Amino acid sequence: MSRESKRRAIFLDRDGVINVNRPDNVTSWDLFRFEEGSLDALARLRASDFYVIVVSNQSGIGRGQMTLTTVDAIHARMISEIEQAGGRIDRIYYCPHTAEEKCACRKPSPQMLWRGRDEFALSLTHSFLIGDWIDDVRAAQSAEVVPLLVRTGRGERALVEMQNAGMALPAVFENLAAAVEWILKKT
Repeated sequence: MSRESKRRAIFLDRDGVINVNRPDNVTSWDLFRFEEGSLDALARLRASDFYVIVVSNQSGIGRGQMTLTTVDAIHARMISEIEQAGGRIDRIYYCPHTAEEKCACRKPSPQMLWRGRDEFALSLTHSFLIGDWIDDVRAAQSAEVVPLLVRTGRGERALVEMQNAGMALPAVFENLAAAVEWILKKT
């Protein structure tokens, strides 16, 4: 990859950003619900020059709540719905491990972001990660990607925990649609 690359991406967490987060995990398509405005936001990105890459921790696999096949089927349906609404997802990377497994791919590790960089020859410093949790922010910071936090999903809780811990706060948005609007105006 050229150090001068201007190819860029919007990395998206899945649960709590694209779809409604569930404390017991989205273990089937029947439990999947798009966050309000997320389909429209993804459709707006189609006309941009950003790659759209999902980076998601899916520890329900490691806990035996679902299989890789189930997650892949959920993602296939999700992509189909997004495409029908005029959007696109260029790639999905997910970690199937639990936090206790201490793998290299689970956020806050930047490994999934680096995979995107390597596969698409991206400039991470010109890219964004939109997430709803502290681990999303930390992964973005570790990869030198611009972190954005949404208030949907676990975002409100993350905001409080980050403030209580004295962490520097990223830009905060009501939802994916507001974050995408800001990115498209800024770039």
